[in-house]
Amino acid sequence: MKRTVAAMIALALGLAGCSAADEESTAPGSVSPQSFLKSQGLSGMNAVEIVDYLDRVPVAARDTDLMASVRHDELLLTADGQEIALDLPEEMTYVSIAPYVDETHDCFYHSLTTCRGELGNQPVQVAFVDGATGETLIEEEVTTFSNGFFGFWVPSHATGTIEVSHQGRTGTTEFSTEEDGATCVTDLQLV
Repeated sequence: MKRTVAAMIALALGLAGCSAADEESTAPGSVSPQSFLKSQGLSGMNAVEIVDYLDRVPVAARDTDLMASVRHDELLLTADGQEIALDLPEEMTYVSIAPYVDETHDCFYHSLTTCRGELGNQPVQVAFVDGATGETLIEEEVTTFSNGFFGFWVPSHATGTIEVSHQGRTGTTEFSTEEDGATCVTDLQLV
């Protein structure tokens, strides 16, 4: 679901690479996405760049006033009583995973600023496998961010499994990048 004015403005900003300096009008009493992003130190970034940047900010350096939630089709940013929504690419969905051994939390939409996983700054081997074709969509060794998560841009409208291995332990869970799919995967236990 798109947010009307903010989404139209964000689209006009050219989330595919145009400058955030474009002049756009906003609804009376609302904040422009450009002003909001500037106030949060995110000027010049599109939605994809903001997601990638915020998920990698070390936990100790995170702004506690900024809330950032990744939905299937938009990034919601909230601070100081103001909210903007930026469109995400139609063909890709951000899926953030926090594998765990002992402790986890329920999550559906990944919060780039508040979600915490158990295994921060740890190397993991990950594979996304398409359930319909059996094709391996992603197979990489990555290091979890300081918040215990790692994220990938996965093709939209895919379903399948995620397998993660770490220090001799392995876990598997399902994923979906359909509109009703979660962007935050916290049920992948390593055993």
